[in-house]
Amino acid sequence: MSTRPDALPDAARQVHTTAIPVRWGDLDAAGHVNNSRFFTYFEEARVAWLDSALDGPLFTESGPVLANASCDFKQPLTYPATLVIDVYATPPGESSMKTVYDATLQRSGERVATGTAVLVWVSAETGEPVAVPDLGLR
Repeated sequence: MSTRPDALPDAARQVHTTAIPVRWGDLDAAGHVNNSRFFTYFEEARVAWLDSALDGPLFTESGPVLANASCDFKQPLTYPATLVIDVYATPPGESSMKTVYDATLQRSGERVATGTAVLVWVSAETGEPVAVPDLGLR
């Protein structure tokens, strides 16, 4: 079973967990999940968290854009499998926040990847940075 990711900031707390099945179409020519798919898995988990944490849909007035994203691959992932993505978030600054993603196999708990993203909250009208809404992290 996995433990909290090593690179997790002390101030981060777990905010969401979601299970995502690996799809046949996620595989590359070597039969492994293509590395780019992990960013989609992290996005799915992030959007599910934000949908549950906010009162309304994203970008009605404002929403997050990615300023930075990274992924550390721990082992190859093949089909069939179901990933469990734990989402962690730090208390936001004025207009940005860091999120961390821990992808483990549902069946064994083995870690297959960890990722990070810096989100900047922007106005839907102007695209300029605005205050991060209350996500229960302050």
